[in-house]
Amino acid sequence: MLSNLLKNLSILKKFLFINFIFFTIIGLFTFIYLKNVQPNLIKKKSANHIGVINNTIDNLIRLDVKFVEEDIRRFLFSTRFLFQNLDRVIFFDNELNLVGDTDTLDLDPRSFSTRLDTVELEILNEKKTKEITEEKNIDIGKDYDVSLKDILFNYVGSTNFGIPFTFTQEEFNKFELTTIKNVMQNGQNIGYLAITENANDIKTAIEERKSFIIRTAIAVGIVILIFSFVLNRYFLKPIKNLVSYTKTIKNKSLKTTNIESLKLRNDELGLLSNSLDDMTLELQKRISHAENFSTDLVHEIRNPLASLKSASEILHDTNDINQRIKLINILSHDVQRIERLITDYSQMLKDEVALSKEKIKKIDVEPIIKSVVDDFNNIYKLKRGIKISYENDGKNKYHINGIENRVEQIIANLLENAISFSDDNKNVTVKVSKFNDNKVIVNILDEGQGFKEKDTNKIFKRFYSNRPDRFGQHSGLGLNIVKNLVDLHNATIKASNRTDQRGANMEIMFPKV
Repeated sequence: MLSNLLKNLSILKKFLFINFIFFTIIGLFTFIYLKNVQPNLIKKKSANHIGVINNTIDNLIRLDVKFVEEDIRRFLFSTRFLFQNLDRVIFFDNELNLVGDTDTLDLDPRSFSTRLDTVELEILNEKKTKEITEEKNIDIGKDYDVSLKDILFNYVGSTNFGIPFTFTQEEFNKFELTTIKNVMQNGQNIGYLAITENANDIKTAIEERKSFIIRTAIAVGIVILIFSFVLNRYFLKPIKNLVSYTKTIKNKSLKTTNIESLKLRNDELGLLSNSLDDMTLELQKRISHAENFSTDLVHEIRNPLASLKSASEILHDTNDINQRIKLINILSHDVQRIERLITDYSQMLKDEVALSKEKIKKIDVEPIIKSVVDDFNNIYKLKRGIKISYENDGKNKYHINGIENRVEQIIANLLENAISFSDDNKNVTVKVSKFNDNKVIVNILDEGQGFKEKDTNKIFKRFYSNRPDRFGQHSGLGLNIVKNLVDLHNATIKASNRTDQRGANMEIMFPKV
């Protein structure tokens, strides 16, 4: 359920939803923590009260102090150091009558002892006590005392009787913590002892924690909102623009989507936008290339098909043996021409697919050229007496960035073309040299008839062939394939007539490594 919900949300909504879940979980734990803070702090103070009560009871029993007003008063004066950090200490007898209360005594804070070691009880005589104390009127009718008596009454009849019992009282700007316990002597209950302390520091600590948590939550919330704005403004919206751009390309929509502003960014989205735009332009270029190529191929096939149709119609109507043989030869020639066009076209498509998988690396073209020259010499030197030679300018290495088998294909196609225009027993030369910052130049020179075209760039167009005496024997794709491979290597190719003698010169200039 949750996974399906998240799948249908945008990235921004997912981010906010996940943060909301985390906030809820953290808020729940915070609520539990705050609920447990106050009991823990009260427990610490209660433990301190219990320690004081137990110590006081030990002193009461050891000194055999009676739970009467006079004895308790003397006890309070003599053991005042025990209660120096407490707000109020109250003594009740077994009948729940008030017999002692630190609020009824005027005590100088400087008279409290700070010693923590054992102090012997100082029994003061009644005269001295009257000289240093002034008894206050005890108002038993106070709400607090009445409430405390009620609690003591309930304490006597409860299961907590015999163990310390702590309770809190909260009023306006006042939070008091009170611990009560009965006093046992010789197996009999002789009275009750109550200790009260102002515990406002507990409330202060809790309020500080609450305030800190609220401030932290607000700060984190503001940070999340700012981050959400930045995420949406600088990341999600550009991604949406890219998605819209791809959909526009996919649907071939006339709606224009401009990503030029994204391409100007210097971050990863800018790189992605440039890469996506370049890829789209390259795909459009390839699609256009394929469409144009298919159109040209159909056009080239239409001519031999028309010739086939005409020859077959004439063949059906003629009875002349010589005419029929001539027509059959035409049919065979046109079929071979169509087969050659389709074969070369298929090979060209295979080459384009292979090129997309091959990687360019640093190579030395000299051994590649020598290998191709040796192979062609073995074929054409014996067959037609054509000698193919290799020359260089004496430099050490001729490195280029390229694909080895494609460079071999370029040299082989150019040699095939040069040999096809050369007469028997002629020479074809392949020269390699370096020029201007180590650019590598390869020249294929033949001794044929040269170029008749004023614009030699047209010879690299698809299906172009200027061979009147060998019409139909070439598809016109060889030099176009060479041009595509040269462009792949970021090189340039130029066709011209030789200046030193009759013949053609094909020059390829590879950029420096």
